[in-house]
Amino acid sequence: RAGARRAPVSVPLEAALGLVLAEPLAALTDLPSFDTSAMDGWAVAGPGPWDVREEGALAGHAQPEPLTDGEAVRIATGARIPQDTTAVLRTEHGRTDAKGRLHATREVNHGQDIRPRAQECRGGEQLLPVGTLVTPAVLGLAAAAGYDTLTAVPRPRVDVLVLGDELLTEGLPHGGRIRDALGPMLPPWLRALGAETATVRRIGDDERALHRAISRSEADLIVTTGGTASGPVDHVHPTLSRLGAELLVNGVKVRPGHPMLLARLKENQHLVGLPGNPLAAVSALLTLAEPLLRTLAARPALEPYTLPLKDTVHGHPYDTRLVPVVLRGDHAVPLHYNGPAMLRGVAAADALAVVPPGGARAGQEAELLDLPWAAAGIGVCFT
Repeated sequence: RAGARRAPVSVPLEAALGLVLAEPLAALTDLPSFDTSAMDGWAVAGPGPWDVREEGALAGHAQPEPLTDGEAVRIATGARIPQDTTAVLRTEHGRTDAKGRLHATREVNHGQDIRPRAQECRGGEQLLPVGTLVTPAVLGLAAAAGYDTLTAVPRPRVDVLVLGDELLTEGLPHGGRIRDALGPMLPPWLRALGAETATVRRIGDDERALHRAISRSEADLIVTTGGTASGPVDHVHPTLSRLGAELLVNGVKVRPGHPMLLARLKENQHLVGLPGNPLAAVSALLTLAEPLLRTLAARPALEPYTLPLKDTVHGHPYDTRLVPVVLRGDHAVPLHYNGPAMLRGVAAADALAVVPPGGARAGQEAELLDLPWAAAGIGVCFT
């Protein structure tokens, strides 16, 4: 929904990477703001040969004295062009004779290698529209255009609640307990999806603690792990019911990940319930959490695309399957180790292939859901 976006904020350039512009980026000055040299060499006036002044023109210095015909001055890239300059003669295109006079070894054209004022843009001109994702290049352009801060949509804040008494936070699995894989995985994955993880809390299988954590959260999105089915210690549904939450998605016909859920707790607060199995949780992240976070952060949606599968993929009789694949040339290669509790396949993957009920044969086109880092995710690649 359009109203779900967060209110824009002013952020310094160094904090704006990965955000989305909430106001157009307009040039605050001409670029360049004065005539500059595009090359190291000599600023020359009139036809050669030229007498070369002793002093030079350097970048960042005041504008040098005007030139007269037959005169030249050493100049550095980015330096201000002296008044009445005809052209810049590149270092490799000039030579000096025994008397110190400068000669061109190539034809000199009027205005060559001079970047005139406002060549790139004039002050007030719109450079980028609202909705542009702030990449490193956008930061550079903003700095060049005179900005110290940008008005952008802030990252949604997410609280992660890790459920399950069986989870260990360190060491080897033992005594029927297993290592928590989702606690370490979710914060960087959520950041790659445009969010900021406020807290990661381990609740265990405690319904009262879960109720307290959800009801006290001020995050835009709460993400829970496990507890979304109907087992004896699956407390997410009863807790949502007690809180009066509105269930928007209550299970999906997809494997792995069918017990995923999406609920609205308040007008501007949602909860995504991830299944406890790691690959099932990834399915829910990419199909429920990603669209919601993208809307909150005003990030543009990626264009859907398909590739033919390299190998046959067995399907579920009734449900869609999401299968880790690597992209090789013009094909998607399905990976093994794609069970709901397995991360080995997705750790090597570029995307998840959407396999329809009944499966897909080799050569059949399949829709692909890119993993954030495979799609040049800002949060992963640049922060």
